[in-house]
Amino acid sequence: MTTTALPAQCAPTRDPAWLGRVFWIGLSLVLLWPLGVATEFKPWVLLEPDNLRISAKFIASFWPLVADAEFLTMVARETWRTVAMATAGVTLALLVAVPLTLLNTRVLSISALSGRMARGPYWLRQFVRWLLIVLRSIPELVWALVFVRVVGLGPTAGVLAIALTYGGMLGKVYGEILESGETHATQTLLRNGSGRLQAFFYGLLPTSAAELTSYTVYRWECAIRSSVVLGFVGAGGLGQQLDNSMKMFNGGEVASMLLVFIALVALADQVSAWLRKALG
Repeated sequence: MTTTALPAQCAPTRDPAWLGRVFWIGLSLVLLWPLGVATEFKPWVLLEPDNLRISAKFIASFWPLVADAEFLTMVARETWRTVAMATAGVTLALLVAVPLTLLNTRVLSISALSGRMARGPYWLRQFVRWLLIVLRSIPELVWALVFVRVVGLGPTAGVLAIALTYGGMLGKVYGEILESGETHATQTLLRNGSGRLQAFFYGLLPTSAAELTSYTVYRWECAIRSSVVLGFVGAGGLGQQLDNSMKMFNGGEVASMLLVFIALVALADQVSAWLRKALG
């Protein structure tokens, strides 16, 4: 019995999807062009000789790093104040977000088990949703400017600013996480006479704890960054010292504080990874 060899197929010489990729890249550029014009985005300005000389001079001032005992003591004190500001702000944000999340989560509504939420719970849920929108739509920098005028300069303004803005953010995302998870156990508990808090702790929370924890730690990391920015408007902490050093064109102090800031963010990332592993 003889067999005839089948002709080998030649590999395509060009990517069969290249035309589609070129189309979408071109469409993206067309859509982004008006945005660049509106924002006066001109990156080539960075390459002008005068700007390159100024940038090189500023970057060169980062070395040598400032590491005398008095400066390091001040940095340690302000770093601790920055972490305390972020932690206190996120803690207050949790006190705002958790109750609003429980009120806003449709899965925990007993009247919604029949398919249609009652009028009272429906309008309460809408009110909570709009409250969360208001809280997170106002940047923490604006809240800080308001509270600096009310309570004066210092970390208190930063803590309150983080608490309000992050309370709105956490409340929104917590609700989305809870509603996108497994809800069968929660609905079973509610149908069998369980209260909303029992259904939350024994139904929703166990299946979403890892994701909720990971997002909370991520927001704490963001709060550390925000607390540094809030220092530029008088909220204290490492940001205020960074602002003072930049105004004095002291690049060595700026570089030293930036390294501390990078270490803080790296620490928050490690804490997040450890908690995800512990809860996973």
